[in-house]
Amino acid sequence: MSSIESHDVDTDSSDPFKTSCALLVSILAMTLAIASLGGSNAAKDATAENILASNAYAFYQAKNIRQTSYKIAVDNIDFQLANDKLNAEQKVKLEKALAGYKKNIERYESEPDTGEGKKELMVTAKKHEAHRDHAMKQDPWFDYAEALLQISIVLTSVAIITNRRTFFKVSLVLGTLGLLSTLNGFLLIV
Repeated sequence: MSSIESHDVDTDSSDPFKTSCALLVSILAMTLAIASLGGSNAAKDATAENILASNAYAFYQAKNIRQTSYKIAVDNIDFQLANDKLNAEQKVKLEKALAGYKKNIERYESEPDTGEGKKELMVTAKKHEAHRDHAMKQDPWFDYAEALLQISIVLTSVAIITNRRTFFKVSLVLGTLGLLSTLNGFLLIV
């Protein structure tokens, strides 16, 4: 029984190479978790910002349709006022309606107080598009990072099992590229 126990004991537990490999796996796994979180957040941000941009454009279109309806009504009233067949009371009513319609046309164009005029909605939509585009530029870098880091972890495991330093070196290079891809995912330097 003591001969079986002696085979179960790892005599190379203080091997510096295996310790380096274990440390590398730990760093790679931590970086992989960060890259995965960054990629997940970038994808969610891109989706959310796309929805917000679409909503702003839809609201813009609704305002545009309403504004166009008022413009048609203004044209119709202008045509009626040009006709001399109206009595004074009818002209007053039409002019009052005309003033209200023109006020609505202006309000639909710009409402700085509420931020719901066409002008403000377009700015809001463009802002959401810019945020979406930023997140979409980030996402592929996190995907690259995740792939590189996963491959690096596998190669480090192979290096531990085979005791081959070549696998460790390749893993180190791929892990470094994965780390740089993760950083670029957050910072978009490249």
